[in-house]
Amino acid sequence: MEFRSVARESSAFQQPVSAAEIQEMCGRAFGAGVRVTSAVELGGGMYNTTYRVAAEGLPEPVILRIAPASERQFTSERELMRNEYATVPYLSTVASLVPRVLFADWSQEIISRDWVVQSHLTGVPAPDRLSAYERPLWRGFFAQLGEITSRVHSVRGGHFGPVAGPGFPTWSSAVFASLHSIADDLSASGLDAADVRKVAELAAEHGEVLDEIREPRLLTGDLWTVNTMLSPDAPEPVITGVLDLDRTLFGDPAADWTIRMAGAKQDERVSFWDTYSPRDASSAGAWRALVYEARHLGAIRLERHRLGNAEGVQESYVSLGKIVSALA
Repeated sequence: MEFRSVARESSAFQQPVSAAEIQEMCGRAFGAGVRVTSAVELGGGMYNTTYRVAAEGLPEPVILRIAPASERQFTSERELMRNEYATVPYLSTVASLVPRVLFADWSQEIISRDWVVQSHLTGVPAPDRLSAYERPLWRGFFAQLGEITSRVHSVRGGHFGPVAGPGFPTWSSAVFASLHSIADDLSASGLDAADVRKVAELAAEHGEVLDEIREPRLLTGDLWTVNTMLSPDAPEPVITGVLDLDRTLFGDPAADWTIRMAGAKQDERVSFWDTYSPRDASSAGAWRALVYEARHLGAIRLERHRLGNAEGVQESYVSLGKIVSALA
């Protein structure tokens, strides 16, 4: 077997598995007689450990994704792979763009981590391909992203909160739970979480504004350029795939990471709104957007801490301080 893993420190969040373990996992997924010929770790993601695997008898390579060990997961990011698996039945509107689940194993018998095998999407990661196009052509990319996001947001759910649960009867209760979970993770990591807790307190004073959102809609959770694939040879950007929908939840579409990123700069990404819909310009919508930004910044702080980005962690306190002042 050709076996290649990304070189990492033993203390790194993402940890490899062995060639023997990959052979055993593929044997469980495809039958004991399968023989893996190649397993190459892909280094693009920052959460799961991912390998492109080829085996005799399989018509094409597959993607093996392995979740972090349970003890390494933040409470606010618990069992994201299982959440993504639970989301599959809700993704019919974008079925042609997402990988198919070929096998999933939560038993933790082979390794003490969840893992899933998915189909291999054609295309090139957008971060590697988009820069090859002239900037004016990027508008088409963001317009496609807006249309895809609109399709996802059209899906209705039966509760608020993560797709796999826990579910909440109101949007405010889901938002408060998320903020407190992030704050608890920050405190457990030795970081000051007072600002996140303050946002939760201020938001609770006006929970009725959050509860103006009465219909749970599906949110992508993490869709942006880094989680899209592009055609390798099209004359202009064409999105051929969407990856890593593991942070999905049901709630207010305005709370989605995609919406946050689409509104972050006034550049080519403004074309996103041409195919999505205008942002909510009401005072209630603006207030909710501040709460959502605080939630994003708390999660960003956790990720930066995990990556050892001390400067980025400190920057998050400045940004969140402005949110607290605006809400107060």
